[in-house]
Amino acid sequence: MDQRALRAALLKLAGADALPASRFTAAQRNALDRFARHTGAVGCQRQGSGDVYRVLDAGVFAGHLAALSPQAHTPTPADLPPRARHIARSRASKAGEHQHACHYPILKAVGDGVCWQDGARGAVLALGPLTRDCGAASLRIEADDAWRTEQALWLVENQALFDRTDWLPPDTVATLLYYGGQLDGRLLAWLAGRPRASRIVHFADYDGVGLANFARLHALLGDACEYWLMPDWSTKLARYGSNRLWRDTLREFTAAAARLPDCLAPLTQQMQRCGLALEQEAVWLPGW
Repeated sequence: MDQRALRAALLKLAGADALPASRFTAAQRNALDRFARHTGAVGCQRQGSGDVYRVLDAGVFAGHLAALSPQAHTPTPADLPPRARHIARSRASKAGEHQHACHYPILKAVGDGVCWQDGARGAVLALGPLTRDCGAASLRIEADDAWRTEQALWLVENQALFDRTDWLPPDTVATLLYYGGQLDGRLLAWLAGRPRASRIVHFADYDGVGLANFARLHALLGDACEYWLMPDWSTKLARYGSNRLWRDTLREFTAAAARLPDCLAPLTQQMQRCGLALEQEAVWLPGW
């Protein structure tokens, strides 16, 4: 039996004398019908021009509802964290909208004098000394905060590029942000909320996932962001590219291709022509 559909159906029916069948989804009606056959606690009856569900055995109904939703009849405090509320209601923290409101990206300074400022609060994050002493740092970011930096912000997909920075163009002074595979929606909303850096550079794998992430970023920021192409990228794609990676991310590539700026046409055309994708770490390999 679909426990999620049954829980939702029982919660709708709780405290009601009867509810029209139209108030339930098809999955919930199927779950209620099976529950009725197994327990006899509810029934579906004809009423007027339609069917209605009603509770037939309140004790059995309440017992099953409590097993599925421990606090179905107990109001939860308004300030209770959403995941705690989901556990109280359905025994699972991810049973509803469960993304946290705040996001904590991992940041690293490259070069001297890199810092972040929140002018609205007079707050400063001196990222250079923190990187030197601790290796990295973080900010609590929300879409409406005022954090920004006067230097560039580079978004990198893989940790190797975050750990070792000798691949960057000479004399780079910037913040590196490691995001690990997928750009978080809260990070995208934060970047779109106001200008955050002098420029935003995205360096991802040259595959469907990397291009799909940039398409999402570019849809929000337009020309305020750029997709970085490593030196000798064309030669490296031909020499080190992977057909398996290309095939594994082809669906994402196909969906993203039409949303990419024209400047990436040489890259996407060569990927299509050769059936190859290239991982970021090729930036350290020779291009000849």
